[in-house]
Amino acid sequence: MRIPAHSVCTAIRDDIVAGVYERGSRLTEELLARRYGVSRVPVREALRTLEAEGFVVTRRHAGACVAEPTEHEAADLLEMRMLLEPLGASRAAQRRTEAHLKVLRGLVRLGQERARRGNSEDLRSLGGWFHETLAQSSGSHALTSMLTQLRHKIAWMYTVDAPASPVDSWAEHGAIVDAVARGDSERARAVTALHTERATAAHRLRFPGGPDRPDRVRTSQPPVNMTGLRL
Repeated sequence: MRIPAHSVCTAIRDDIVAGVYERGSRLTEELLARRYGVSRVPVREALRTLEAEGFVVTRRHAGACVAEPTEHEAADLLEMRMLLEPLGASRAAQRRTEAHLKVLRGLVRLGQERARRGNSEDLRSLGGWFHETLAQSSGSHALTSMLTQLRHKIAWMYTVDAPASPVDSWAEHGAIVDAVARGDSERARAVTALHTERATAAHRLRFPGGPDRPDRVRTSQPPVNMTGLRL
């Protein structure tokens, strides 16, 4: 049975994000095909996709290698997310379906319950599902795809500190859903911008200091003016 290239692409991307392949290391078609139990054809297609996404580069005399993004490139990703997440929430307020709202509310209930109980093990994955669903609620395939790529690359380049107050963090998630449910696109944009800005401050670069000495993220994005905004 032929395994589709997008499945191979997902597997390689997940391994890059997880650090299975170090930055700068070679990615030979033969070894990848053997690892994932496929022919070279889907591997070749997957590498082309990953190169377009920025996870892989092609080097002269070396072939495909894991990319080595700079600190500035990493900071750009966070700035892009700070712009696109609020846009997605604004669009979601206009285009969300009842099915989207049901999932978002369910995730908020679970997140708030886990946060109150001090059970932080599931909060990160719940947060990821929340933001993925929020992006899908925008009704824009292009925007959803861009935000998904950003999440993958940010997870690869950064470690994230747990929020000082998970209860407050999930209250922000709840405020976003309330605005989306009311169709209030401006408030959805504002509360999401505040939430994203706070979350960004918890990100630390995995490089150049390495995982044991990560650098606090630095961006050129000016602080969001949230005067008078209440959650």
